[in-house]
Amino acid sequence: QVQVVESGGGSVQAGGSLRLSCVASGDTVNRYCTNWFRQAPGKERERVATIYIGGATLWHADSVKGRFTISQDYAKNTVYLQMNSLKVEDTAMYYCAAGRPTCPIGPGEGSWGQGTQVTVSS
Repeated sequence: QVQVVESGGGSVQAGGSLRLSCVASGDTVNRYCTNWFRQAPGKERERVATIYIGGATLWHADSVKGRFTISQDYAKNTVYLQMNSLKVEDTAMYYCAAGRPTCPIGPGEGSWGQGTQVTVSS
């Protein structure tokens, strides 16, 4: 079973950029459906982006489409979330989660990281 660890969060001003990394170990990440979720205080967890098994199919939530991009580096066994034109409402804890065979994975399924905090100020 794959394990994942996120990094790359931080504090930025609105309009700035960050790149989150999800480093996988224990298995090859492109054999898994890998997702980025986020959760802000007092709000429900939201799926932000998904890269399907094999890496050919991507999905992005409407709220981030055109600003965020999920990608995969096979050599580094890492999935990235490039976040551009950040908004205050993007402030949240961001989680990477990988699982199979269902895609996207649901709560309680797959392997989840501990999260990385993204804070966007105006």
